[in-house]
Amino acid sequence: MTTTTVEAVIHELMDLAWNVVYDLLLERGLLGDGLEVGEYTGIHSWLDGPVRYTVVHSRTVAVLFVDTRPVDAIVFHHDLLGADDPKSFFTLPG
Repeated sequence: MTTTTVEAVIHELMDLAWNVVYDLLLERGLLGDGLEVGEYTGIHSWLDGPVRYTVVHSRTVAVLFVDTRPVDAIVFHHDLLGADDPKSFFTLPG
């Protein structure tokens, strides 16, 4: 993937549900100075059966998407990226 493609995917996910992402960040006290999609520069995505999980992160915040729906947000830490099960860091609806 090129940087342009990664940026496009991040923007598409974040822009598609910006109001839900905004509410998640606000509810968890992670909004900071607001939601600036350009600050989100990292993405990690994987399939688990028929479900696609995607983590989009900035230097300070990580948002978990299930398929294209944002479901949780946490403070970002690097252990998340090397984890066997990154979704275990998040609270999944259920």
